[in-house]
Parts: sequence; structure tokens; C-alpha cells
Amino acid sequence: MRSDSTSAAMLSVLRRHLRSEGWTAVRLARELGVGEATVKRWLAGRSLSIDRLERLAGLCGTTIMELAHEAEQARSGLARELTLAQERALSADAFLSLLFMALMAGATPRELSQDFELAPATLDIALAKLERLALIDRIRDDKVRPLVDRALVFRKLPMRGLFEKHMKQQFLAMDFAAPDAVYASELLKLSNAGIAQLAEMMERFRRDAHALAERDRENSLLQRQWIAMLCAIRPFRTTGLQDDQGEAFRPA
Repeated sequence: MRSDSTSAAMLSVLRRHLRSEGWTAVRLARELGVGEATVKRWLAGRSLSIDRLERLAGLCGTTIMELAHEAEQARSGLARELTLAQERALSADAFLSLLFMALMAGATPRELSQDFELAPATLDIALAKLERLALIDRIRDDKVRPLVDRALVFRKLPMRGLFEKHMKQQFLAMDFAAPDAVYASELLKLSNAGIAQLAEMMERFRRDAHALAERDRENSLLQRQWIAMLCAIRPFRTTGLQDDQGEAFRPA
């Protein structure tokens, strides 16, 4: 690995993950079939190839991409989640919330003006509100800098309520039988620990989707459009199937 600041930050994140998962130098040496001194040398950034880094990351349930993301997070100083006051301000204004999420997705003010047919004055007022809320910084050349990490999780009730009121209906109205419908659905039986792991997988998928959008923005020559993505898990109920199948799904 290169011994630059990014590599050093990734190593720091990796060591933290390994410690939290109980991986000592002795245990790693036994698992990887090398000497303890070799493991310590790798964790110090010496002779650590990409393949070895990937193997070490896998041992604590993460990936190189996730290590890089966490390292950049730590170096950037971006907020990891919204404050309750910020969530309340956004949840009180669906239009402002939409603009904020679009900016988090990498859109420029000029794009927003064109895509959503916004008058410059309307957009300027909204951007000023987001800036006062310490959610963005406006910089030159039609650019803004988000002050919150894109992988943030809306843990508080106001933004969840906004999604419930405005966004959920779009997914409920979706025609899943349409030929061009894109969705994935699975029926699984999991313990509480398995459900927690599935939730973590969904969060990693969300970050991968962010990375895909960035690559697509930089490399694709095709026209792009705004899409909405929802990942959700819930207990399975046979309601409806009971109506269709009569006694087949009724409790004994």
C-alpha cells in the first residue's frame, strides 16, 4: 500500500474493526498461516498488498471500499447524522427535503433548476435555508458542498414521518407486474441476529449504490434520470394468501 494519508487512515479504520471483532495479531497469524511479526508489519502498512488488505478486511466483515469510505469520512469531518433540529426543519418542508437529498446525490444547483423547472429566485431561497441549517456550503461556480455524510441514516422520527407521508405512496402505487418493473423480493427465515446482519447488508448496498451513481455521473454518456430506491424488511404475514387459498394458510 502507499504510505499516504489515505492509506494511513484506511489502516487505522481496519485496525479498529479488527480489534472490535477480537482479531489479535496472534489470532490473525494463525488464521493466515504467517508469523506474528509479519501480521504486525502488515498492520503498520509495510508489505501490505491489496490482496492482503482485502483478506484482512473480509475477516472483520468489511471491504476495501467500505474502509476507504470510513477513512474519507474521518478525514472530511462530515456529520454522520442529522440533528433533531435539522430533521425537524427538513420534515416541515417536503420541497426543501427533496432538494437536500438531490444535492446529497451530487446534483448541482443548475441541474436542479433544469430537472425540476425551478425559478432561480426559488432555488436561491431554498439553498440559503439549507446553508442556515448548516447542511450545505455554497461555493463558487454553481457548486455546493454538503456538510453531512451521504451515507447518513435518518434515525429520528421527523424524517421518517416525511417518508411515510410523501415517498411511501410512490412505492405502494408501483405496478410490480409491469414488464419494466425493477425489484427484488425474497422470503427468508432468520433469527434476530440474522435480521440485524441483513440490515447491515442493506446499508452496505446503499453505500454501493452511492458509489455507482458517482461512477455513472462521471463516465456515462447516456441521459440520466432521477430514480427512487427502497430497501425494506418486515415480518411476513399470510393475510391475503389466506383469502386466496381458503383453509390452506389458516392456523391449525
